[in-house]
Amino acid sequence: MGLPNSRSADESGRLDRRRRAILAGLAGTASVASAGCVQQVRSIANRESSEQVSLEVKTVPADTDPRAVKIARVVTNRLSAVGVDAQVTLMDEQELLRDVLINNDFDVYVARHPAYDDPDFLRSLLHSQFVAESGWQNPFGFTDLDVDESLEAQRRTSGSERFERLAELQRTVARQQPFAVVAFPDDLWAVRTDRYSGWERFGLGRPLGYLALEADGDSPERLETVVTDGRVTANLNPIASAFRNRGTFTGLLYDPLGRNRGDGVEPWLAADWTWRDESDGGPTATVRLRDDARWHDGRRVTAADVAFTYEFLADTSLGREDSSVPAPRFRGRISLVERVRRVDEQTVEFDFVASDPAVAVRAFTVPVLPEREWRDKSSSTGVAGIEVGDRTTEALVWDNPTPTGSGPLRFQEKTVGERVVFSRFEDHFLHDGDADAAGLGADFAELDVRVVPSADAALNFLEAGRADAASSAIEPRLVPTVARRDGLDLVAETSRSFYHLGFNVQRPPLGNPRFRRNVARLLDKEAIVADVFDGYAVPAVNPLAVTEWSSPDLAWGDEDPVVPFFGDDGELDAEQAREAFRDAGYQYDDGDLVNR
Repeated sequence: MGLPNSRSADESGRLDRRRRAILAGLAGTASVASAGCVQQVRSIANRESSEQVSLEVKTVPADTDPRAVKIARVVTNRLSAVGVDAQVTLMDEQELLRDVLINNDFDVYVARHPAYDDPDFLRSLLHSQFVAESGWQNPFGFTDLDVDESLEAQRRTSGSERFERLAELQRTVARQQPFAVVAFPDDLWAVRTDRYSGWERFGLGRPLGYLALEADGDSPERLETVVTDGRVTANLNPIASAFRNRGTFTGLLYDPLGRNRGDGVEPWLAADWTWRDESDGGPTATVRLRDDARWHDGRRVTAADVAFTYEFLADTSLGREDSSVPAPRFRGRISLVERVRRVDEQTVEFDFVASDPAVAVRAFTVPVLPEREWRDKSSSTGVAGIEVGDRTTEALVWDNPTPTGSGPLRFQEKTVGERVVFSRFEDHFLHDGDADAAGLGADFAELDVRVVPSADAALNFLEAGRADAASSAIEPRLVPTVARRDGLDLVAETSRSFYHLGFNVQRPPLGNPRFRRNVARLLDKEAIVADVFDGYAVPAVNPLAVTEWSSPDLAWGDEDPVVPFFGDDGELDAEQAREAFRDAGYQYDDGDLVNR
């Protein structure tokens, strides 16, 4: 399907990139004058001929994520019902993420956003500073100076003051709708409980989920899991994350300075850290490494490795390019760090941007990398299919075939497309009886991750005793199957990874917030939770809905409090929706929605 205007695809692509560059330049200026310029650019971008409004909704195929496809089809069916020329385009997941996160080549997409650990993730998702960057850095091209101010303010505060700042931010974003939150799904995993227990402590979506397991009886030699996504057998690069969400297994190979064990970020690879406030800027932290921290090859983890890691993640080109090439996955966390200094062999000092230590501590959760292996990955390289920026480095595309980390598991062997095996790193502090380990450690000698073709095949492996767990989440339709099969159990938790509609606000008519709100109102989120998720999800209006940071006035009641559905009980009131589009400045021509 062509773009929603009469221009050629190549010409429109050039114009879209030009608009993106213009907006990126404007985004760095926080003056009142810049707000007027941005509005002027938006007005120009939204001038279109009186043709039918046309939208392409991109998502992944059903065998990758059937829920995303179903949501996308609901969206296009409802758009068609109100006179929009709409169609679904199914794409390979990597192709979709490349179009959305790198090339900015989309109208609307349906996807699941990666899970987050702190509301500060919204800064990289929405701040105008990131409008021209790749990854989950403002893929919508959204620019709003009030939002920028709120995003900055929430970093500098804590407690009730931060809560109020975040509440204000949530209300503004809900009104503007640069993306429409649909639902937070329950993550569901199938496991056996005859050899291991403790599956429910952290779930299987985080590295700690495997380190919290306890072997029943004699410690088994091997923990066997199955996955339906074979990428873990091909790529073990912890920072090549445009196509990796959580990094569960790489999180077992690479240690961060700190981990969130449930009550906030606590020292991990670090022995401890101390904070002091600087009156002329952000806080400073002195971090001391553990004496027993070792890389998998036996060498010591040093302060030089830590300082290099933060420099490298901020700019994987190490200054070789005209502008920095940051690691997209950790962009939000790294942006908290202003400078890192090596004090001695085991001590590092961090200077942070203006922020509260409770927020700044997020920066300690990135994986620490061995300098000797990663420094020479700073050279630029090209990637087929990437059109915007044309800048990346080897570090971001390298598959890291034999990784050397400092985590509790080490790489042992792999067969691409079939399996990967990790073994317990005996020199890790979790395995030496450390009192601070809090019951964590690899209670197995090996972790064998095997690729299977489907979730149904995964359950067959479990029932036959050939695997202990399905590490890929299963669909709700399989829950009754798990209940019926002997020896299987279900592990469930509400995810912070939400399904959403993303809007390219740099393309007409999506630059109009009233238009975006009307599109959001075409969805009955409660009906979607019932029909698409079989009830294993919660409908939501904002991305913090399942956290303690959610604003009370945005809580879900009988309907969406900001963008209520045009209809009742899943049935669209098309005439009500059409009237709302008319009120937003559009008109109808023989049933087709057109621009004036």
